[in-house]
Formats: sequence, C-alpha cells, structure tokens
Amino acid sequence: MQVSRLSAGSRVVRPSKQSLYVLPTKIGRRTFIRPLDWVRDKLAPGVKEQQDEAQVQASKEQAKKSGRANLFEDIAAVKAAPISDKDGKLQKKGASKFTLPDSHKYSTANFKISHRKLNMLGRQLAGKPIDQAILQMQFSEKRASTRIMNMLATARDHASRYKRLQEDKLVVAEAWVTKGVRPPKRIEPRGRGHYGTRIHHHSKLSVILKEGKTIEQQKAAARKHKLNRIVSAALVREDKPIRNPSLAWAW
Repeated sequence: MQVSRLSAGSRVVRPSKQSLYVLPTKIGRRTFIRPLDWVRDKLAPGVKEQQDEAQVQASKEQAKKSGRANLFEDIAAVKAAPISDKDGKLQKKGASKFTLPDSHKYSTANFKISHRKLNMLGRQLAGKPIDQAILQMQFSEKRASTRIMNMLATARDHASRYKRLQEDKLVVAEAWVTKGVRPPKRIEPRGRGHYGTRIHHHSKLSVILKEGKTIEQQKAAARKHKLNRIVSAALVREDKPIRNPSLAWAW
C-alpha cells in the first residue's frame, strides 16, 4: 500500500497495483470490482447460492435485531393471523360476511326534457318486469322512449353480468325522476320590440332492478287466486263461506 501525505494530520490510503482487483471496498467515488464475482455474473447470471432454512432464519433474526427486517413479511404475517369477532371469538376459516347483492341501480344521463313529461314514463315502468318495460318503451310514442329503452337494456345486461342476478326474474322495483342542472335562460323575441325568456329543463330517470316473480309465475298465482274465489252450487257441499249472502230468504 502507498501512503501520500496531503497535509498535517490528514492521510489518504491509495491501493497499489497488486491489490487493485482484490479489495471490494469503495474509496471516495471510485468502485472496485471483484474478478470472481464478475466472472460468475457473466457466465452464470441466473445461478444463485442455495441456503439452508436455518441460515435463512438466522439471517432474518439478525436483521430484526439490527432494525433491517423486511416490511412485507410482517404484513403477510398480520394477514395470516386468525380474525376475531368483537367478543374475542375466533371466526371459522371459511366464514365470510360478504353477501351477494340483491338489486341493481342504473340511471340515464341528464338530457333535455321536462321532469313532468319524464315522470309519465317512470310511472309506466314501475312494477313491471324488465322485458315488459322494454316492450312498452319500444312501442311508445314519446320522444324520450328510445333513450329509456336503451337504458333499461343496459341495466338488465349489467345486473346479470356484474351482480349475477337472474335475467328472467328482473323487475323494475322502483323508478323516479330527478331534476338536472338548470341551464341559462334564453331570449325569445316577441312582437313590437319585446322579448321573453325560455328555459329548457334537464332531468334524468333512475331505476332499481330486483329479482321477482316471472310472468308465468304471476299468471299462475292470479289463476290460483281466481279459482279460490269460485263457489259453485254443486251436489257435494263445499267447505267455503257463501259470499254476499242475501238479507232474507230467496223464495
């Protein structure tokens, strides 16, 4: 090693030519490379030294003591810990509080229409099956019926695709109209140099789709209800009350 004296009390150690490729140290801003490491990186870049589990655990403990532990391993350990309820009882491994959604909400964008006119279509849709509601909008003479029909078709597709709801059981459970942002007033010219103001209202329609009875189930329930109301004058006496009895004898 060669030592050069710069000033009184300060020395800088410079490596000699013999130890240039041996020392794996850094002096100032220069970096020196080990030749064996360079050959290993060039010839076998993917090969790594295998360590035993005991050596790995020992290195982890040493890193924890020195404050250089891996943060991601601690997070994984916290996630793997058993989950406890508010009472302190441990939950089962397969238990989950997640429940499947039972409804789907969808709405149109704000477009140029009065909320009073759009509310007529909302009342026409509420309570109907989704297929029947789309059919009503298909043959409606209202100008906004095409937009509402496309919105209902998209809502039906999203409910079956994203919420896993049965498409043949979807019913328009709720439908309501909301006012949009009021645009600025426009000037309407009048006669004799006068003018008036005109406001073009904006509104949107929102619906909630839920699973209900299909059309066949509704028809079967209505038929059963009508059959239960029939009281026939047969030879065999039926155990059913007489409806609308007269106040006196019939003869």
